[in-house]
Amino acid sequence: MRGAVLLSGALVLAACSPQTVADSVARRTARTVVLPVVEQYMPGPAAQGVTTCIIDNATAQELNALARDVGVRAGTTTVQNVMTVATRPETIRCLQTSGLPLLPAV
Repeated sequence: MRGAVLLSGALVLAACSPQTVADSVARRTARTVVLPVVEQYMPGPAAQGVTTCIIDNATAQELNALARDVGVRAGTTTVQNVMTVATRPETIRCLQTSGLPLLPAV
């Protein structure tokens, strides 16, 4: 029994590759950058949902670019990056499926 528990723990750790961990960190960090941008256009609960759709539809490169802006006020480029992802058909579909509003055109 103890061996099975240790083996399953080892399998879980093996599944967490350095790339998976890096992607997860980039997603969480990018979320802290995207949410304040979205909150400029809508209140809390809707902003949370819209942020999720944006993060879920951003490319790895976009997530990394957004994550680099952590800790600073979002500038024009950051806002444009958020809006670019927000206007993609996949993101719009996510918003509509979730009953969330679209971001206004900037």
